Amino acid sequence: MKPGNGKKVLLAMSGGVDSSVAAALLKDDGYEVVGCFMRLGSDDNFEAEQLGYDNLSVQKLKRDCDKPKNHKQGCCSVNDAADARLVAATLGIPFYVMNFKKDFGRVIDYFVDEYNAGRTPNPCVRCNDWLKFGKLHDYARQIDCNYVASGHYARLVSPKPGDGRPRALCRGIDTGKDQSYVLFGTPRDRLAHMLLPVGEMQKPAVRKVAEELDLPVFNKPDSQEICFVPDQDYAKLVEHRTEGGFTPGRIVNQQGEVLGEHAGHQHFTIGQRRGIGVALGYPIYVTDRDPATHTVTVGGKDDLMAEGCTADQINVLVEEAPAEWQRCEAQVRYNSPAVPARWRVTGGDTLEVAFDDPVEAVTPGQAVVCYGGDRLLGGGWVRDVFRHGGNT
Repeated sequence: MKPGNGKKVLLAMSGGVDSSVAAALLKDDGYEVVGCFMRLGSDDNFEAEQLGYDNLSVQKLKRDCDKPKNHKQGCCSVNDAADARLVAATLGIPFYVMNFKKDFGRVIDYFVDEYNAGRTPNPCVRCNDWLKFGKLHDYARQIDCNYVASGHYARLVSPKPGDGRPRALCRGIDTGKDQSYVLFGTPRDRLAHMLLPVGEMQKPAVRKVAEELDLPVFNKPDSQEICFVPDQDYAKLVEHRTEGGFTPGRIVNQQGEVLGEHAGHQHFTIGQRRGIGVALGYPIYVTDRDPATHTVTVGGKDDLMAEGCTADQINVLVEEAPAEWQRCEAQVRYNSPAVPARWRVTGGDTLEVAFDDPVEAVTPGQAVVCYGGDRLLGGGWVRDVFRHGGNT
């Protein structure tokens, strides 16, 4: 990863240990590093008023913010900005805060719209696509940076000299922390201008480097939650930002028989087992949400199994999009393993995936990402699911 002379990199610094160590590694490799904290609009008071919470809820969230936590909540708070600034000062690199609050509103609107449309969104992927590796690249060009870097656990593998192929986006060495899935939407032409310094490392080694360098965030917990859902009650946020609130509806079984009622289909996700509000004496799961009729369908585990899916808004990171079936491993959720499958691109912006064996709870609105070994081949946003037995 040694640069030539005059290489300048804009590093997205979240205030966490990963991006902090990334800064140290880049500087050690001779890069001119510029640290940048993206102000997304979720400070330690969560800016709950802007998210639509009433005064009592705002006060409760502010009190909750002061309670000790055994993990870090989000990735863009005032405390995180202070941590990132302190790390930059420790390393002796320039540091800037960029106000992306207005742009981040697009991510929140997407989140709300997807739930209201009966899909389950992934705002972290969208944030990477639109902001971290979207607008941040635009800003990097303005300040004459050659690269944009982050602390993601993924790798960029360069081709052999002279073969003309683009860089490959691959899984991180630490398979338990691999974050290539959330980077699937990165445009292929931007891979040549990205750096992912910690992708070659295991997480314990990253923390050890931070401790050896006396970086103040060496033992800071990882973020685990959606930064703009302050109390992790996503349905509350969606309802507050939905004109007219939620519409009650029916809970039905696979045959359409009414089993109960609900306060809004947005309270449910595909594969959900707890909190359905219906007891049948055996395990049941949410298998479908219909926003048009406000109906939630439940069934057994077999009713969750999918043989394949289609996806749109695709991004292909290989030289030629496969028009015919090709082998791959498909991953349908960030925290789920990839499974043997086949994939093919079926149009200018669509692809299809067929699993070797049925997969549980494939969910519209989530990303399906295809790999060839460690290399990310492409992916898209799940549109239709082919259920086991022919149902969609």
